[in-house]
Amino acid sequence: MRQYIYVMTGEVKAGNKDVILKSSAIGSCIVITAYDKINKVGAMAHIMLPEKSPENKDSQKTRYAFNAIDELMNILTKFGAEESNVESCIVGGANILQSENDIGQDNISSVEKILREKQILVTARSLGGIERRSITLDVRTGLLMCSIGDESENILWKFATKT
Repeated sequence: MRQYIYVMTGEVKAGNKDVILKSSAIGSCIVITAYDKINKVGAMAHIMLPEKSPENKDSQKTRYAFNAIDELMNILTKFGAEESNVESCIVGGANILQSENDIGQDNISSVEKILREKQILVTARSLGGIERRSITLDVRTGLLMCSIGDESENILWKFATKT
């Protein structure tokens, strides 16, 4: 039986071929979807803030880009993924409120910089604009679906899986 796992703001979750990962209501946040196409393991991190969590904060550290990406890679390996097989897609970073202080753009810049530094391949992006997004990853097939605004979901990326 297939299990839906919802990834809320500040959370990092993973699963194997029996899982469908879903993150909705992505505004200025960034959701990184990472996938090991050989071992068919997927994970999502729903990032709220750029950079790294302050050391003295007791709050949920995975709300921050650096901490969430570290946890994303840790949880993937716990599920059997190998870092060399991992590809990622990034979605979000919209300026929903159309404000001058664009936290969405700050999130995009931070996440892309950290992924480059960690040499995690980004294969697809759906970033910016002013509309919310949602995404769904079917870990079994490697199919990543994305909706923007009130549109229905469309294919964003198909992670090439080995059968």
